[in-house]
Amino acid sequence: MRVKKQKRHRKIVRFYTACFGFRQPYKVLCDGTFVHHLIENRITPADIALSNTLAAPVKLFATKCVIDELKRLGQSHSDALNAAHKLAVARCEHDKMKSADACLVEVIGEKNPEHFFVATQDVDLRKKFQEVPGVPLIFGLRNALLLEPPSAFQRQFVKTSEEQRSHMTKSEYKILKKKAKNILAIEEIRDSSNENEDVEDQKLEMQTEKKKHDARKGLGVKDRPQFKRKKAKGPNPLSCKKKRSHENPNMASQKESKDGNATVRSRSRKRKRSRGNKNLAVTDS
Repeated sequence: MRVKKQKRHRKIVRFYTACFGFRQPYKVLCDGTFVHHLIENRITPADIALSNTLAAPVKLFATKCVIDELKRLGQSHSDALNAAHKLAVARCEHDKMKSADACLVEVIGEKNPEHFFVATQDVDLRKKFQEVPGVPLIFGLRNALLLEPPSAFQRQFVKTSEEQRSHMTKSEYKILKKKAKNILAIEEIRDSSNENEDVEDQKLEMQTEKKKHDARKGLGVKDRPQFKRKKAKGPNPLSCKKKRSHENPNMASQKESKDGNATVRSRSRKRKRSRGNKNLAVTDS
């Protein structure tokens, strides 16, 4: 049951943060009835109990009118008065002291600009704040603290505000129309200037080409270079095999080439084997 309650509270807190811009640490504005309930049910320390309820750090506030009302209640609310003195004071801009209910209504205003969570045990006061957009309510039930879900009025306010944001107002439509006209005028000016620049560039290119052509004619230079055709060449002599001679190798070995006075014989000679070993073997026997 406790897990379900925490999930419900987180969902409600997300609604107010997303739709009305509440940010951490959350500010909780307490009245005398809520402070008295915390003291009677021993829900202390109050800031830790409220931070567990909202799953975020909190800062507690009270107004001077709330503290003055607790003073007037006498000895029965002395503990609540001492606890209220420890809270931060929220500024209430009125000259004379008012009742706590009227003071809180004035501090919250029509749209709750300070983004206060209102903690109260007063049922009538909670009903009033249900008709104000962006006012989350906290109340105590015995020793538990509960966050009241958004009212039907608050949900409808969020829905209508989202629909209004999706549509343009008359002033926004006029501004947009004026900007569109300015953009179209600027684009037309750019297009016309680009066309003029293109025509001038083409004229300059034609003039430069004509000057080059006239200069070549005066010098007698041809427009296009004439390349020589490549002719077929013979085979590479280094990559060809040497021709073989058809003469008998025995006849070639006997020839001698004469060079001056010295005679140079060909390299191919017959190998002479020595038979000295065989003659020695015959004599020994």
